[in-house]
Amino acid sequence: MHDRHPSTAPPASPRRGRSLVAGLLLLGLAAAVTGVAYQRMQTKRCLEFYSPEVARLVTSAPRVELIRVRPGAESRRLVADAAQDISDAKGLVHLRRGLVEDANFDWQRSGDGQPLSAAAWDLAFVFSDPAFPDARASLIVDFDGAGGSLAVVGRPGRVALGRIAPGLKKWVDSL
Repeated sequence: MHDRHPSTAPPASPRRGRSLVAGLLLLGLAAAVTGVAYQRMQTKRCLEFYSPEVARLVTSAPRVELIRVRPGAESRRLVADAAQDISDAKGLVHLRRGLVEDANFDWQRSGDGQPLSAAAWDLAFVFSDPAFPDARASLIVDFDGAGGSLAVVGRPGRVALGRIAPGLKKWVDSL
């Protein structure tokens, strides 16, 4: 037998539904703001070191080249020895993320301010966007016995590689 009487439960209040939707929207907004703030904290030193423009290219430039370098005839100049397009290389997404995360670098060991000689540098990563010829950033890397260093071509200073060094070296050697 079927009960033909309408339900005795009171109808849902439109007001209650709006409150629920508003609460969920506020919760989503709070989560988004927290996520952005957390991300900013994780990359603050890298943004200062690279500059926001360079950091943007590191994380999203469509073209990435790995260039093996050697000292040139002039003592402070580097010369490209071999270039390789790594735009589609396996693991590049992780490298990009790692290069802008503060925890991957040893900021305490980076403050000596002494430039390295041209002979110290091993390779460069060049991040570029062919649609914008001026959108180009070059990071040079030194894999020395003390952990290595990274610098942005055209910007002062360098940062010690820290915990990114072994993985970066292994990844580059696998290419």
